[in-house]
Amino acid sequence: MNNIYIGNNPEWFEHFNSITGHQLIAFQNSREAAGPIANSCSTHVHTPLFVFLESQNPEADKKELEIWKKNRTDNLYLILVIQDISPKQIYEYIHSGVNEIVDATISEESLGQILSVLPRLKKQEDLQTTPQTFHLPLWKRLFDIIASGIALLLLSPVFLFTAIAIRLESKGPVIYTSQRVGSNYKIFGFLKFRSMYTDADKRLEEFKKHNQYQSQEENKAVYSAPVSYKTEATILIGDDFHLTEKEYLERRKKLKENNFIKIKDDPRITRVGHIIRKYSIDELPQLLNILKGDMSVVGNRPLPLYEAELLTSDEYIERFMAPSGLTGLWQVEKRGTDGILSAEERKQLDIQYAHKFSFWFDMKIILRTFTAFIQKENV
Repeated sequence: MNNIYIGNNPEWFEHFNSITGHQLIAFQNSREAAGPIANSCSTHVHTPLFVFLESQNPEADKKELEIWKKNRTDNLYLILVIQDISPKQIYEYIHSGVNEIVDATISEESLGQILSVLPRLKKQEDLQTTPQTFHLPLWKRLFDIIASGIALLLLSPVFLFTAIAIRLESKGPVIYTSQRVGSNYKIFGFLKFRSMYTDADKRLEEFKKHNQYQSQEENKAVYSAPVSYKTEATILIGDDFHLTEKEYLERRKKLKENNFIKIKDDPRITRVGHIIRKYSIDELPQLLNILKGDMSVVGNRPLPLYEAELLTSDEYIERFMAPSGLTGLWQVEKRGTDGILSAEERKQLDIQYAHKFSFWFDMKIILRTFTAFIQKENV
């Protein structure tokens, strides 16, 4: 596909015709060129078309650019050819739809670099602005429906016995629903047999200091440290503390590193709760989530909102580009051993699963889940 030159300066046309490497087709104005260019772009949709627009004066150029706003295609690159231009004019032209501005005496090497870079930049911009969405494969959805349906039928006596035991020990609903974040950052109602007392959420802050993924130093309360007000650092002041912005960012980083909240010997858990958690019976209502399509049998564990919010940076967001699951890669990685997976290890295993999940990989995880069924306290 030939490139286009729009303008009346024969010297400029000859210069660009000699250095572009392709025969230029000349038009007197944009209105005359718009029709043929539109046809050419629609015929060669994957081939970049470079249009060299000769600058006349700001007012005339404005009228020319208005035409291109109505006749623009994704594979068309508009290059303004000009001799003298102010910084203000550069800003105005770029915001009017010009892809690049070049001097009328530009060298062949410089122009060649520009023509090779523009399509690559456009591709990068498209990737950054196009939202990525995870789509569950059909084979995985069919497996989820069949597996969850059969499991619900076979385990119905366990459901009944567990429900009775929970109601006999403590007041409150048998099944607990919490908001969780799954694939594509979709929020849904996550079902579990209630294993805690009904006021457990209100007591969460009190027991965070028992989080087995946090060191003793990381659990220290924010304190009022002596701060020199002569420092140039920004000072953050609260009702009962003051600290520098740097200290605040460090504390925020530590919080992000420990966003998997897991409390050792949690006193919020009922006696029945300890039993159903040990054998993962509390997870059985999630078979209903799987049947509904909120989750899959195998995937990354859906996270509570306050934990998911800390994983929205570019380095961790990929964990949400995979199905949410009843069991997953990190659940079987050290289950039944004395080893403790760090929060960072869990995140990386989630991302690893998002990259490589397949039917046979899922089958392997399911088999490992059964063989390592009884959890140790550190899992």
